[in-house]
Amino acid sequence: MAGKYIVAGLVGSCVISYACDYIVSQKKIFGGTIPGTVSDKEWLKATEQRFQAWPRVAGPPVIMNPISRQNFIVKDLNP
Repeated sequence: MAGKYIVAGLVGSCVISYACDYIVSQKKIFGGTIPGTVSDKEWLKATEQRFQAWPRVAGPPVIMNPISRQNFIVKDLNP
């Protein structure tokens, strides 16, 4: 008997939260605009090309001592 009230309450709260999210983020009742970097597909394509173009070279592994806040570079044991 109580199960139907619990399920109905969960469904109702999901509907209300979805409606509030849609009104605030999509309808922008508090103002604001979508940034051009999000809506511009050419910007996205150019950014993705740059991310793939630059070389990704990692440095040596670093261990941080949280007490003294000093970083130590770990030397490779196998040269």
